[in-house]
Amino acid sequence: MSNGRAVILGILAVIALIGVWIFSNINVIPRQDEAANAAWSQVLNQYQRRADLVPNLVATVKGYAAHEEKVLTEVTNARARVGQLTAPDPTDEKAVANYQAAQRELGGALSRLLVVSEQYPQLKANENFLTLQSQLEGTENRISVARRDYIAAVQTYNTTLRTFPGRLVAAFFYADAKPKANFAAEPGAEKAPQVQF
Repeated sequence: MSNGRAVILGILAVIALIGVWIFSNINVIPRQDEAANAAWSQVLNQYQRRADLVPNLVATVKGYAAHEEKVLTEVTNARARVGQLTAPDPTDEKAVANYQAAQRELGGALSRLLVVSEQYPQLKANENFLTLQSQLEGTENRISVARRDYIAAVQTYNTTLRTFPGRLVAAFFYADAKPKANFAAEPGAEKAPQVQF
């Protein structure tokens, strides 16, 4: 009888350990998914902040640099394209890539606009322009931080989905869980920029 009781206690102990393991791991994937989604929302929030600042920056520069209409038109058009896009599902790599391309285009147009502003000393000294430029630089930094945080959250989430025990938990409890797309380096980012005077 005591051997039978020991076997039953052993089986119950194993079942209890499995139960504790399941309950301690079952919420990891949803928590990490929500963290990645929150980080993605922050990236979108910062992109929206930039998009909201652009019309004010363009209007300020227009007052001083009316003959630089091409650059201003590029910024306005890039901003409009970004405004037409809906926030992509982070599990859709192609949609994320398209969204990144539109954001990259807007960033490039803004860079050209800031170069144009260097040609106008009175614009550089304008308080409104300086405020907007500072806001835009701060926004670009916030975008960088938000993207870094998103990359870290996606790395954690995707690693959990691909490794044990997360892979096992996902297979049994979260079959619809898919890895999320991450940001890719800009084409040519591996080359150092050339500065010419």
